[in-house]
Amino acid sequence: MATRDFEPGIHTDHRERMTYGDYLGLDQLLSCQRPLSDPPHHDELLFIIQHQTSELWMKLIVHELRAAVAFVQSDELGSSFKVLARVKHIQKQLFEQWSVLATLTPTEYVEFRDALGTSSGFQSVQYRQVEFLLGNKDQRMVDLQAHDPEAQAILQEALESPSIYDVFIAYLARIGLDIPDELLNRDKTKPHESHPAVTAALVKVYRDPETYWQAYEMAEKLVDIEEQFSLWRFRHMKVVKRVIGTKPGTGGSSGVSFLRKMVDHDFFPELWEVRTQL
Repeated sequence: MATRDFEPGIHTDHRERMTYGDYLGLDQLLSCQRPLSDPPHHDELLFIIQHQTSELWMKLIVHELRAAVAFVQSDELGSSFKVLARVKHIQKQLFEQWSVLATLTPTEYVEFRDALGTSSGFQSVQYRQVEFLLGNKDQRMVDLQAHDPEAQAILQEALESPSIYDVFIAYLARIGLDIPDELLNRDKTKPHESHPAVTAALVKVYRDPETYWQAYEMAEKLVDIEEQFSLWRFRHMKVVKRVIGTKPGTGGSSGVSFLRKMVDHDFFPELWEVRTQL
C-alpha cells in the first residue's frame, strides 16, 4: 500500500495560525443545515444543502454580474468577458445540481414536505437580484419582501440600477450605432422591451464582426448566459414535475405550470431576433 509522509514544511501546529476551517468559517457554514422534520427524515438534509449551495452560487453570480456591468460602463468589455464566462460556468454547476435533487423520490419528499411550510424558492432575494441584473425587472418582487426591509432595500436598489443589457445597449450608442435617446433614457425599473433600433444595430454588429468585435463578442456572451438560464429553468421544472407531479408549490404557486411559463422568457430579445434577420 502506498503511503505519504508529511513533508518537512507542512504546518502541524495550528494553535496560533489561521486554519482552513477558520478562513472558510466552516463552524458557521456547516451548522446552517437544520432539518425540521419530526422525526428527522434522512433526505431532508439533501434538500437543504441543494438549496443552500444554489444560494451560494447565486451570490457569486450577483458579484460577477455587478462587476460586468461596471466594466461595460467604463468601456472595458475585455474585462467583462472573463467574468461573464465565469457566470456561464457557475450556471452549469447550478444546472448539474438538479441531477442530485432528482434522486429524491416522491415518496421520500412527502415525508418532510410539510416542514417547509410556505417557504419557496420564489421568495429568494438573490434569485431576484440575478433576474434584475439580467433585465427582468418587476416591482412586485420587491413588494414581496415587505416583511424584510433589508431584503426589500437590496432589491429596490437592484430594480433601479441598469441591467447588463441596459449598459450594453448604451455601449452600442457610444461606438456610433443608432440607438434612440428615449431608449437610452428609459425607466430602468421596467423590463426592456424589444426595439427595432436595437435589432438594426445588432444586425450591423453581426454583419461586420471585425469592425465591432467587442460588441460582437459581448453579444455572444450574453446569449450564452441566457441560454444557460433557460436550460436551468427547464431542468428545474422537470425535476419539480418528477418529484411532486402537478401539485401546487409550497409557496402557493401552481407548481410545474407556473415554472413552465418562464422557460422561454427572453432577457435579451433582440439578440434572438437578429438571428432571423441575418
